Amino acid sequence: MTSARRILSHVAFCAGLATGTALAGNQAYEPMSASVRAALHAAVSDARAPGLPIADATERARWLAEMSRRLEKRIPNQPYREELLVAVHYEATRAGLDPQLVLGLIQVESAFRKYAVSSAGARGFMQVMPFWIKTIGLPEDNLFHLRTNLRYGCTVLRHYLDIEKGDLFRALGRYNGSLGRPEYPNLVRAAWEKHWSWGPVRLAAGGLGRSAN
Repeated sequence: MTSARRILSHVAFCAGLATGTALAGNQAYEPMSASVRAALHAAVSDARAPGLPIADATERARWLAEMSRRLEKRIPNQPYREELLVAVHYEATRAGLDPQLVLGLIQVESAFRKYAVSSAGARGFMQVMPFWIKTIGLPEDNLFHLRTNLRYGCTVLRHYLDIEKGDLFRALGRYNGSLGRPEYPNLVRAAWEKHWSWGPVRLAAGGLGRSAN
């Protein structure tokens, strides 16, 4: 691709983000072993009720109040907004992901639109491809259901992180179907850092990293 075409592609990509267009989480189907399939199925099938997994009550209240304030313009309904935030934190933590990273990814993927559908057919907040239902889920799973979508999205991103041995830059590329290209990981990093960070964030060599709070 020429430099001019790269620039135009990046401009179009950013324009999609600005207008709220779903940036397809176009994960590609890849054959996987029976053990991996079983582990992923178990991960999306756990139906425990969510809770905000922050041990300290004061910190728990502070996190929810601050994230709710940041999300208010996008989701005015407070009970629904807080339900989403609690579910994001729960599902992200459960999958071993930073909840703020997941919020940044949702901002880029769907602009927090529950019923977003990309041109590739990816659905919901985290723009999950429907083939994942057949691969690791149950036929009745609804990717527009809040917790179902977050459960699948976090499980899939964790799977890609495991494949890439913790390299978040490459894992995000797999998640978006743009492995090796910097635009999408950089957009997620920017959203994470600018809008959702909860402590210092840094770009690690060879990928994305986050320092401890």
